[in-house]
Amino acid sequence: MAYPGMQSGEGDFVSTIHQLADLDFFGALEMGTINSPKERADVLKAARERNLKLAVGAQPLILGQNLNLNALDPQTRLDAISKIQTGIDQAAEIGAGSFVILSGKDPGDALRNQAYGYLEESILVLAEHARQYAMRIVLEVFDRAVDKKALVGPSAEAAPLARKLRFSYPDFGLLYDMGHMPLLNETPAQALVLLQGLLAEVHLGNCVLTPGTAAYGDKHPRFGFDGGVNSTPELVTFLNALLDTDYIKENKVSEDLPWVGFEMRPQGTETTALILENIMDTWKNAWEQVDSQPQKN
Repeated sequence: MAYPGMQSGEGDFVSTIHQLADLDFFGALEMGTINSPKERADVLKAARERNLKLAVGAQPLILGQNLNLNALDPQTRLDAISKIQTGIDQAAEIGAGSFVILSGKDPGDALRNQAYGYLEESILVLAEHARQYAMRIVLEVFDRAVDKKALVGPSAEAAPLARKLRFSYPDFGLLYDMGHMPLLNETPAQALVLLQGLLAEVHLGNCVLTPGTAAYGDKHPRFGFDGGVNSTPELVTFLNALLDTDYIKENKVSEDLPWVGFEMRPQGTETTALILENIMDTWKNAWEQVDSQPQKN
């Protein structure tokens, strides 16, 4: 998201990986679509050279092609599944350990239960496809009423869905985005308690709630963006909640660290360099203020 010019699947991904690795800040990267098979092979090589773990976020693919895994029409669901399976195959080529998806539009109260059934069926098909690559499927929670208007959705509904899917695929998990939290009218303590033990990934970010203002909705502005909801104090609160619910485990540092990522996009004339600087500075300021931090033994 920090490199919007690459969302088409074209760009110098390898050079970007090396630039990010040189910052000595990120331990993992979440990639989008990479069109070229050669570029995918080169990305795999570069990530291994720089000891970076990779995941793939299929949100641009799904939103860009209006794919709906819980559509009421069977052919629409099958088309979505087929195109996402191709995305999973390509993600395997770069060695991605997880593949992040989102649900389709919420059909409304009367058809919501039916849509959940279709979504569950679709995810099970995708999870089985991903299993051959030892890749986990992760479902991101989005807003239901403001911007994306997705089925999933409120934490109180996402949690039971995840528990049900884990009966068949124990490694299935949810992604909760701090930037979506205000759009869902949720709080860190409320949401993260409901989702405890079910999260595979967390995004840190911001949003704008005032209609008619710049970056209104789910546009991924940086921390402290004018009119935005989240800055350093809100990040401190969110990180404390991650510690309280054991997503970030106190006094434990291991090779299998939890996925905590940043999803931010330049707005207007902002640059990628500005976004990266904002991410690193805000994180460092917030991390110094959390109630307790994991310590190396």
